[in-house]
Amino acid sequence: MQPWTWRVAGTGLLLVTAGVLGVSSQPRPAPTTGGPVLYEGARVIIGDERPTIDDGAFVVAGGRITAVGRRGEVTAPAGATRVDLSGKTVMPAIVNIHAHVGYEKYLEAEGLSRGEHFTEANLLDHLYREAAFGVGSMLDAGSGALPVTQKFQSDQRAGRFPGAARLHLMGGIVPVQGGPDHILIQGTRALGANYEVTRSPEARTAVQDLKAKGVRHVKIWLGDRNGTYPAMPHEVYDAVIDEAHKAGIAVHAHATNLRDQKDAIRAGIDVLVHTVQNAPVDDELAAVLAEKRPYWTTVFGLGDRSEVCDRNPFVLQVLSAAIVSDILATDCRPNPNAAVREQRLKANFMKMIASGARLVLGTDAGVWPRYTFGTADHHELQRYVEFGLPPAQAIIAATSRPAEAIGLTDVGVIANDRRADFLVLDANPLDDIRNTRRIAAVYLDGAAVDRAALLARWGPAAGTPAR
Repeated sequence: MQPWTWRVAGTGLLLVTAGVLGVSSQPRPAPTTGGPVLYEGARVIIGDERPTIDDGAFVVAGGRITAVGRRGEVTAPAGATRVDLSGKTVMPAIVNIHAHVGYEKYLEAEGLSRGEHFTEANLLDHLYREAAFGVGSMLDAGSGALPVTQKFQSDQRAGRFPGAARLHLMGGIVPVQGGPDHILIQGTRALGANYEVTRSPEARTAVQDLKAKGVRHVKIWLGDRNGTYPAMPHEVYDAVIDEAHKAGIAVHAHATNLRDQKDAIRAGIDVLVHTVQNAPVDDELAAVLAEKRPYWTTVFGLGDRSEVCDRNPFVLQVLSAAIVSDILATDCRPNPNAAVREQRLKANFMKMIASGARLVLGTDAGVWPRYTFGTADHHELQRYVEFGLPPAQAIIAATSRPAEAIGLTDVGVIANDRRADFLVLDANPLDDIRNTRRIAAVYLDGAAVDRAALLARWGPAAGTPAR
């Protein structure tokens, strides 16, 4: 496979592309009636600040929601099929605005990122994994090779990949030899997946190329990671942000320490990625947050103890027995600093939100098998509530607000004329956020995702039901 090379020199941009590999056999969504469907009797969580409808009803026709209200107040269209969801809870499908699709192949517990892994078939596998756990829309985290992801997105819009989470694109701009973490960069560098720039004019040219390609999001990586990576100069990321905003492109910034987060927010980024773990959030950062109010995604799970270590069947069901054994052997050692980390994360999380950061769900999944597509989304939700966020606010942070953050106007809530992307749950997540894991069904574009076929493809490694 030939690499995709993005190199900006002065005002010239060279792009070398390679062909896209074909897709392996795909499970199909469960058949639908083909006509309108009235779902009634469920508790309906709208997904925004509107109150829950306790005995709800909604109509789906043509893949969209056409009416929502209380049972008895919603009129079923002529010939509609009725589906009784009494005792169930319905919520919008999850929107994940930060994950690295395409590289992980579940071969090594420590993660193995290679350019040859980045195929249409592997993208599809990752998006099926998201869909199986209730994720309807996902934004790539700036690491994908655009020739493949753009082709995939075009085919998906044409209806080629039913039953998969919908992929949205983000470009990545990095210093030469900089960018993603030490695992992921092995794949991105091999493909030349990111625009590598050294000066402000090059940064502007890269943004202009993204605009020409119709990409509406760009990610930058700030900081030198304790001297191990080249840092992006201030004037370069200023140029990225200025040019992006002129082009209507949102800027997402990787920043992990106080200085970089303050610099990123002051410079005008739209989405802040990561949580400061090595120091308390101070009053200066709190003041900047109050002034700018950026969207913020925490990605706690990358540093958390893996749920595999506790043999949680919810996560084991999508991993092979070999990978589970490898994770247990290499990734489950006790962390002597765990209690200190927990206290700091909780304090920083609540202060960020109190100061004005607008929490949105992102997982950073796609680097290690121990923290992976679909299950990672529910882990983040659980952590939000463990650190003090009410379950209703956690659900908003995973549905309507991330949709708002990335400009999606047709998903994120159960409302008229929205895409019929929703979960049916066996229990109420407003009582216990872990009930988002009790998935009875997932519907995308009004069609049931064939979860049984997908889960059979990946495992399970554990022989017990996922709860």
